[in-house]
Amino acid sequence: MLIKSTKSSDCHESDVTPESLYLSRRSLLCGAVTGLAASTLPSWASAQEPSRYADVEPGRAPTWFAEKLSHAQWQAVNVKDEAITPFKDATHYNNFYEFGTDKGDPAANAGALKTEPWSVVIDGEVAKPGRYALEDFMKPYQLEERIYRLRCVEAWSMVIPWLGFPISALLKQVEPTSKARFIRFETLQDPKVMPGQRSGFALIDWPYVEGLRLDEAMNPLAILAVGMYGRELPNQNGAPLRLVVPWKYGFKSIKSIVRISLVSEQPKTTWQSIAADEYGFYANVNPTVDHPRWTQARERRLPSGLFSPNVRETRMFNGYSEEVASLYTGLDLRKNY
Repeated sequence: MLIKSTKSSDCHESDVTPESLYLSRRSLLCGAVTGLAASTLPSWASAQEPSRYADVEPGRAPTWFAEKLSHAQWQAVNVKDEAITPFKDATHYNNFYEFGTDKGDPAANAGALKTEPWSVVIDGEVAKPGRYALEDFMKPYQLEERIYRLRCVEAWSMVIPWLGFPISALLKQVEPTSKARFIRFETLQDPKVMPGQRSGFALIDWPYVEGLRLDEAMNPLAILAVGMYGRELPNQNGAPLRLVVPWKYGFKSIKSIVRISLVSEQPKTTWQSIAADEYGFYANVNPTVDHPRWTQARERRLPSGLFSPNVRETRMFNGYSEEVASLYTGLDLRKNY
């Protein structure tokens, strides 16, 4: 269990949103359904339960998710005194090129994605490989709410309450061999329901691939998420299973995962393959290393507008230096970006 303490990654008084605005965006309602009730309801029943967040659209969670929600650890990790991004912004301003290149395309096009049934393959350098139905894959883990900053490489940012579990718990279950040094993730490839995979955006060699060093994946902040805002993940946000690595740019947090492989060599990731001089393997949030076409020293926190741009200074490792800086001791972060 993570113990809350004041850290350098916590937001400061100068970051605090005015109380009236904060409360209007984040009024908490009643708690999750009980385990007994969830077990007797149909798979879509959680759609009729009130959300913990006032502005959240109801979902249609599967039974296994509703059962786990009743035992979730809420606010296991928080960002002190920083307003959570409204649900509508977090679900209608997305990068998910499988469904289109515009920010609104994922919300408009992802409805056709079927997330039940869903299976995840675990393979490579592990003692316990296999293909697991998602409900079986999730059985060993308690859901934790992790409220994290999300920083996009395009210099916009959000604060999102995820529901998931540490990747380290998964690795303990599958038992990596002594040869495992990296973890490779792969997104679903299904052009029938993913129009972006049928489009002329041919720079991407599908399926989408991302990766982490094994010690990065073992860091307590790195999680696999199955929910957000007190409900299951919407399709456009990477349902039913996605990676969340809050100290890295958002493109590292791969969505709709179908394969997790333990490998001995650094995997060639999708954006690194397309433009290695712009999108490196590490993708750590670093305000001192600009993108070739824009500065990374500042970011635009959503929601924002013409008369309220909501621009702030970018923080090293997205504000999580205390937790992750030791992972990169002796590594030149200007070359290993």
